[in-house]
Amino acid sequence: MNALIDHRLRRSWTPEAADAAQLPVRAARWLDQRIGPIAPSAAPEANESVKIPSPKLSEAASDALAKVVGAENVLVDDAARLARATGLSYLDLLRRRSPTADFPVPDAVVLPAGPDEVQAVLEACVRHDVGVVPFGGGTSVVGGVAALRGGKTAVIALDLVRLDVLVSVDAESRIAVLQAGVRGPEAERLLGEHGLTLGHIPQSFERATIGGFAATRSAGQASSGYGRFEDMVTGVRLATPRGEWKLGVAPASAAGPDLRQLAVGSEGTLGVITEVALRVRPQPPVRRYEGYALPGWAAGAAAVRDLAQHHALADVTRLSDVDETEVSLALNAGLKTTALRRYLAARGVRRPCFLIVGWEGTAHDVALRRRETARRLKAAGAVRVGKALGESWRHGRFAGPRQRDALLDRGVCVETLETAAYWSNVDELCDDVRAALTASLGRSIVMCHISHAYETGASLYFTVLTARDGSDPIGQWQRAKAAACEAISGLGTISHHHAVGVDHAPYLAAEIGSLGVEVLRAAKSVVDPTGILNPGKLV
Repeated sequence: MNALIDHRLRRSWTPEAADAAQLPVRAARWLDQRIGPIAPSAAPEANESVKIPSPKLSEAASDALAKVVGAENVLVDDAARLARATGLSYLDLLRRRSPTADFPVPDAVVLPAGPDEVQAVLEACVRHDVGVVPFGGGTSVVGGVAALRGGKTAVIALDLVRLDVLVSVDAESRIAVLQAGVRGPEAERLLGEHGLTLGHIPQSFERATIGGFAATRSAGQASSGYGRFEDMVTGVRLATPRGEWKLGVAPASAAGPDLRQLAVGSEGTLGVITEVALRVRPQPPVRRYEGYALPGWAAGAAAVRDLAQHHALADVTRLSDVDETEVSLALNAGLKTTALRRYLAARGVRRPCFLIVGWEGTAHDVALRRRETARRLKAAGAVRVGKALGESWRHGRFAGPRQRDALLDRGVCVETLETAAYWSNVDELCDDVRAALTASLGRSIVMCHISHAYETGASLYFTVLTARDGSDPIGQWQRAKAAACEAISGLGTISHHHAVGVDHAPYLAAEIGSLGVEVLRAAKSVVDPTGILNPGKLV
């Protein structure tokens, strides 16, 4: 545990990933040419250098919590508290690298062993008026796990790591119940023992948890085939300050509004999710991934829209714009980029947009679906690049956080943001967000890809690279993100799958209306009348 805690202070991912995060020399030279000279930053600080305040949890509150979970599961040491203080946004990582940074830190970390203990912890926190921040994998990039106090004297991080059980499998109904602290890889391992899969693979898969997926309305990379996480949820169990809340008794219901969808996406503000009942599927015997190149963004987006509206999407359908494709070619040492450029140029594609498509299922199902997808892509002018590109993406799809560590070490500002819009607004939204980021940051690379596609629209996922402002690195990104959010407001959603957290809360009313915000606040006042749950998030 201590090794993992120490690592979390320094790097964004696993120790093995941190060791592997190296930026090739040629990639560094290419970056210098594109965004200007960049200077390596100081090495990440050891946790002894980061100054944090003494815990403010009262002795009475500490004793009450220890009575529930055991004294050994109430952690007040600096390393444990600091490890759960933030998520994994660019600004979070910057703050962790600075011994002078000022950010909120929980007063204690509490590790309950099951749903009943979570419920008892909340009841103790109500009695002692202590704020509670649920903590899963800690992968939030919008301030979702920031240890805000909300006017409380003390706040705890409620780490659900011990809620790690596969509770039940109903093979006949294809429903599995998992506790909230089960991480993505472990969920697949547990389900795999029954020949099943969830099929939910976001980029945060290696660290994120079942409870976190539900609390943030997560979308996996294969959501076109398996669905978004909320599509998989058949039931949910929550602990709330008012008592336990269980939802979901049938595959469909007309018994009023579906309150499962109020709990899913509530970001820990309406209750702590302890168990989730999920639709599962048989493990696919065949997985096939391949790549195409399309002549420009307009042609690529039109091709993806055609696939979506004719029900021919692959399970994974991901279109990179020209800039993201260029970066992939520059940074991917595994591709024979010169030969690939020549191959595409000979076929009239000189400024390619890469499209990754992947199918999972039986051999017959994959072949049938692939044939229809390939037919439509060929009609759209796509050039098939082959399995090498698709497999390169599949095997490297979790490399982003590792590469980010290496880029941070070199003094690069590297961050992402995402949105979604109807097809009629996609191009305008893409142009406006790119223009807002470029105007704010100056010389930079602004990449975009369609990460998820629907019959009615698509999500846009932006990645930004620019030289870090040495004098005000935090303000540099805050200004750029605000400009991008203003560009998004009115054209698309403030978040397709990163959630609201702290960062997007100022823009929520513009999307759901002031009355919608009042509805959410009213729901919170019923289940959490004293406001202990995840203060400062969502509403």
